[in-house]
Amino acid sequence: MPATTENQGSFLGRISIRRNQVMSMDGTHDQEMEDLELFQKHVGDRFSELLSTTTEDSSGDALLSISWLRRLLDEFLCCEAEFKAVVLMGRDPSQIAKPPLDKLLPELLDRVVKSLDVCNAVALGLDAVKNLQRLAEIVVAALDVTPLGDGQVRRAKKALSALIAAMLYEDNANAKGTERNRSFGRRTGNNSGANSKDRVRSLSWTMARNWSASKQIHAMMSNLAAPRGAESSGLAQPVYIMSTVLVFVMWALVAAVPCQERNGLGTHFPLPRQLSWAQPMIGLQEKIAEEWKKKEKKGNVGLLEEMQRMEKLGQSLIDFAESFQFPPETERLDEMKKNVEEFAEICKKMDEGLEPMQQQIREVFHRVVRSRTEFLVVLDQAGKLSAPAV
Repeated sequence: MPATTENQGSFLGRISIRRNQVMSMDGTHDQEMEDLELFQKHVGDRFSELLSTTTEDSSGDALLSISWLRRLLDEFLCCEAEFKAVVLMGRDPSQIAKPPLDKLLPELLDRVVKSLDVCNAVALGLDAVKNLQRLAEIVVAALDVTPLGDGQVRRAKKALSALIAAMLYEDNANAKGTERNRSFGRRTGNNSGANSKDRVRSLSWTMARNWSASKQIHAMMSNLAAPRGAESSGLAQPVYIMSTVLVFVMWALVAAVPCQERNGLGTHFPLPRQLSWAQPMIGLQEKIAEEWKKKEKKGNVGLLEEMQRMEKLGQSLIDFAESFQFPPETERLDEMKKNVEEFAEICKKMDEGLEPMQQQIREVFHRVVRSRTEFLVVLDQAGKLSAPAV
């Protein structure tokens, strides 16, 4: 378990204890600065670990693989919990209603609202990936037989053609599916009929046909600027950090998972290079943006590592199927078997990782909704306290 995760409980506990103690103003300020510095350090450490697994350890999680994205979501939840503790826990409401927080917090909460639509789009995209997984499993079942005949090859070729076509035209497929309710709903108990248990009442709005993932991300980037001067050492700094983490995570998810309309997504938002906590995030940005530029020209399904491998293997297996003659050449048969083994490995990773990842997306959705509500309550309290007595 990463050290940052092990230390999170003690960090949150210490803040809780401090906020409930009666201390001198000087001591409070010093400890407040220490908490802010620790929060920045923890964010930097978390993204350093995410970056290091893509560069230093070949056995680690590949960038934008299912396992790497699940780690990214875990780190986001940890950052969000620490942010709320630093900014909100035990604090006088009037402290977060003063400039510049009176402007920065509403902007963060607006980004949270926009992120909900991204979560919905990513959940729908993961459903699309599951459909591709089913086609890949048909390919494996057809070709992983001995002896291999024409019938099995025709079945595999049909599934492969559908798989590659779905990858190439996933944007259109997602556009057709945008009128469905999203997956983050409460199940309704009053519906009758055999399928009533599968009906869901959406917790958020339905995406319009002209909804664009890239435009949504760019809207989240709007007005995202690092605090300057005296503001850089106050509560404006963790608000900026959390906004940045939120935007980066949503941007990475949209780059990896099939989502509706992603043209221009490779344009990443600027981060000040002088900020130590931002260095690993900048490194990840550059890697992802470079990969996106390569794939965008090909109309690729996205940067999810497993899907990139599946696309490459699928093309090779289609070539095998189109030129297949019985009995097959031993050399080509051996190459095909290796590709099918790797196909099966990818299907296994998808089977093990996609459902837990959807659950994590759901947790992120509900967590940020709950946190936004908590901030709105405190801001409302501050507004009432500052209102003149009648």
